[in-house]
Amino acid sequence: MTPSAMQVSRAPGSAARRLLRGVLLLPLLPLLAGCNLQVMFPSGDVALQQRNLVVASTGLMLLIIVPVIALTLLFAWRYRASNTQARHDPDWDHSTALEVVIWTAPLMIIIALGALTWISTHTLDPFRPLSRIEPGKPVPADTKPLEVQVVALDWKWLFFYPEYGVAVVNEAAAPVDRPITFRITASSVMNAFYIPALAGMIYAMPGMETKLHAVINKEGAYNGLSSHYSGTGFSHMTFKFHGLDKDGFDKWIAKAKAEGKDLSRDAYLELERPSEQVPVTYYSSVADGLFGSILGMCAIPGKMCMHEMMAIDAKGGAGKDSRENAERLQYDNRHAERGDEAPGANGPASHHAPRSDKPSDSKDHGPHGKGENSPAPNQLNN
Repeated sequence: MTPSAMQVSRAPGSAARRLLRGVLLLPLLPLLAGCNLQVMFPSGDVALQQRNLVVASTGLMLLIIVPVIALTLLFAWRYRASNTQARHDPDWDHSTALEVVIWTAPLMIIIALGALTWISTHTLDPFRPLSRIEPGKPVPADTKPLEVQVVALDWKWLFFYPEYGVAVVNEAAAPVDRPITFRITASSVMNAFYIPALAGMIYAMPGMETKLHAVINKEGAYNGLSSHYSGTGFSHMTFKFHGLDKDGFDKWIAKAKAEGKDLSRDAYLELERPSEQVPVTYYSSVADGLFGSILGMCAIPGKMCMHEMMAIDAKGGAGKDSRENAERLQYDNRHAERGDEAPGANGPASHHAPRSDKPSDSKDHGPHGKGENSPAPNQLNN
């Protein structure tokens, strides 16, 4: 028997084995029932509308994709070489009816997608206050949104609740059916604030404030994360978001006040140092104007705030005296000045050799870059 004949004789058996393996894997499918697809089954109205937009857009596109795939397979089977009954018309070159179908169907779908995208883009603008709590339930006129100020640090999340005077690291909460206004910024590199069950992601950037309006409609504990890579501690930059009833939220605030400590300016500067896997920490009081200072990039004493710099620019600049402001405007070097920077991280900024030049037997791996543990790498911003 020739090699080619042997391959042909083994082909049916090989196909049977592959089919058998597929059949044996079928009983494992129910195990996937434990997967929690929060994006497709959200608990907040904004995320629900975004899910509906994804489903509707996918369905509209499938109106073309599915028929095209089906007809491609049908034509390949119908006009196969072995089918001598298939009609062969070499002189055919045009059909007006077919052209109308081919062009009209995609055009109508594009128009529908454009209208859907236009409406949803404006309705779901993260800067736009909510107009409803859930379908058929508008926001009451006297409802005051819960303001949550969010700061992305290296590598943890800091949440301020100015209405209650508390702050929390790596945990957030909100009452069910109460609109939430997130004011978001960062102290270092750009991150992305994302709670899949609540709303879409939005960037957190140093020196800038982004906003997100959302509402949670069901009680529960939901995952929050940074969806934008920001350095070595990125994978642990997660937190829990709790949807609570009114009494539950009041108890959560009371717990923060009872168990928390003071978030002074010095305490914040210590917290701002790069660190990983920071446990949930409560603060019962917050220094006045701290969030504004973080946003203005002047939380460190002696640094010039952005609004001060803009006021000087609006007056035409400070002339020769502007040289005195140079040191007050330096921001990216603060980690290096405090000794937080990993050796070799971001050579141009730190004036160190590349990190790859560091001896491989070093065992530095700690939150603050001192002692036996390695400092987190310096992150550039601006």
